[in-house]
Amino acid sequence: MGERGRERPAPEDLDASRLRVGVIVSRFNPDISRRLLRGALEALAEHGAADPEVVWVPGAMEIPLAAMTMAESGAFDALLALGCVINGETAHFQFVAGESAAGLMHVNLDTGVPCANGILTTYDRDQALARSGPKNNKGAEAAETAIEMANLLSRLQGGVEDGEYGEEAGLAGELRRADQPIVPRPLKSGRGASRPPS
Repeated sequence: MGERGRERPAPEDLDASRLRVGVIVSRFNPDISRRLLRGALEALAEHGAADPEVVWVPGAMEIPLAAMTMAESGAFDALLALGCVINGETAHFQFVAGESAAGLMHVNLDTGVPCANGILTTYDRDQALARSGPKNNKGAEAAETAIEMANLLSRLQGGVEDGEYGEEAGLAGELRRADQPIVPRPLKSGRGASRPPS
């Protein structure tokens, strides 16, 4: 996920109207996580995503397992991981940041379901606040990244009509189109088992 100075994708690349989106949020540093979630939900609504499922987990280290479970369920076209890890006095920050990012990369590569990393890793609280506000919100950027990647993968796997996107459409792929019905496996914990911080 790049900085806002990057070139904006085409509007059709950010069409989430046919996507099923899941959001995994860390309860650690809950005020920052809520700000990131607000930005993500606003971006998803702006781009037409209907009723994204939000799951809360204890911290950033737990996000990859929840993301893998959601990706493997077949119920989601795209996932977002949101949270905040702020540097402290020990090396714990480095391990949490690195391992959560590596876990999310495994979700992407092992399942083929895009999982955008919106976990802030900052040196202090001021940096986290600056990256989770209304004008610069990494949660919103993660949402747009997830949407764009889900649409790109759909095209690369032949999920659009031939000619709709030129030569990049029509590649062989085993994953279903975003508009094909699926029968999702229920999550073992069941809906409502995950609670936001109070």
